[in-house]
Amino acid sequence: MIIAIDGPAAAGKGTLARRIAEAYGYHHLDTGLTYRATAKALLDAGLPLDDETIAGGMARKVDLAGLDRTVLSLHEIGEAASKIAVMPAVRRALVDAQRRFAQKKPGAVLDGRDIGTVVCPDAPVKLYVTASAEVRAKRRYEEIVEAGGRADYGAIFEDVKRRDERDMGRTDSPLKPAEDAYLLDTSEMSIEAAFQTAKSIIDAALSRNA
Repeated sequence: MIIAIDGPAAAGKGTLARRIAEAYGYHHLDTGLTYRATAKALLDAGLPLDDETIAGGMARKVDLAGLDRTVLSLHEIGEAASKIAVMPAVRRALVDAQRRFAQKKPGAVLDGRDIGTVVCPDAPVKLYVTASAEVRAKRRYEEIVEAGGRADYGAIFEDVKRRDERDMGRTDSPLKPAEDAYLLDTSEMSIEAAFQTAKSIIDAALSRNA
């Protein structure tokens, strides 16, 4: 069973994906972390971020079992990841690794930007989780403040819009809903409501495949 979850930054797809994986006993992969892990490996080795051959080679060595969300969430790693994520050689290597992960038994939940369209186009369940840019920026702002950090809502809002433009406008694997994806707009939906909606979709797919 493969569950593909796509959507823009801060829409809640990661939280939903982890909740689903826990509920069904499936493996979970935040595919965005695979790009961050590649970027961190390049930074740690003092290697350039603008050499596609080197970056592609590093992407093939990424250990999907050793992804540390806390470490990989650092801002400078995210900035480095955005530079290498547009490289076709990096994307090919990581998509191959993500597809292998998707075959794990008894099932896998993958979240990212191109799971339902590129990585696992034949997934039995595809969800596209979104929310307005204003809501997503507010969530990110509150997340930072609750963790004891300082944040500027205006700057976060502009960053969210920039990331949307970059993700949706790139030529290789742009962010867009798969044609057969279920749309979940969480702008005015709690994570519990989103989970229950997703659960009903997944349960229906499981009964069809039984």
